[in-house]
Amino acid sequence: MKTPEKKPAKKRPLSEIEAAECAALNAIYKAKKKTLGISQEKIAIEGLKANSQSAASHYLTGRNALNIEAAAVFARYLQVPVSDFSERLAKEIKGISSSSESNIGETRQPVQSFRYPVISWVAAGAWAEAVEPYPAGFSDRYEFSVYDSKGPAFWLEVKGDSMTSPVGQSITEGTLILVDTEAEVAPGKLVIAKLPDSNEATFKKLVNDGGKLFLKPLNPAWRIEPFNEDCRIVGVVVRALQKF
Repeated sequence: MKTPEKKPAKKRPLSEIEAAECAALNAIYKAKKKTLGISQEKIAIEGLKANSQSAASHYLTGRNALNIEAAAVFARYLQVPVSDFSERLAKEIKGISSSSESNIGETRQPVQSFRYPVISWVAAGAWAEAVEPYPAGFSDRYEFSVYDSKGPAFWLEVKGDSMTSPVGQSITEGTLILVDTEAEVAPGKLVIAKLPDSNEATFKKLVNDGGKLFLKPLNPAWRIEPFNEDCRIVGVVVRALQKF
């Protein structure tokens, strides 16, 4: 079952809190850049692993809202704790620290981040047949996560509303989901699968009903797909990142 084509989403303005975080970060950057000998280009290319300084500029000027990964990079280069410019993200990092029993959060050495490519649903569908992970030209876009994958991993941008639920767990259109191709597959997990009648991958919840496996959308308006021997699990969804 193919998901509907995604319509271009309008970029929403930052909330007051997000705008204030960017402004606070920009003030710290301006105050410390000469002393530390850093630049937007250095932070963007070396830290954010982007192609130009605009990646850093978009956060500093408030064009893009800060996320955990970007905040960690800025904190490392500016040698400040994340809480100096974002109490909100500092609390999120502290929550991750508590759940993983790792030493991140309110320190001078913020959480390590990992770089993964953003690919198309067609490329994800072909993953199982790929001879090698990340061939040349595989992707020209990358995003970061604090998640350290067990195997090759990639981001997908959610299309359509098949995983949007009116209650409980819900993954909305436009969300970036991180797929670990070697994470443990088990009923109850969100997975990326390849159906035999489609050249694209599909995003569903793997469920067990009466000893049989099914691919279940979170949106009750969408039908459940049986998981048979011709279906393939590409990977398990391990993180979700809402981009604005």
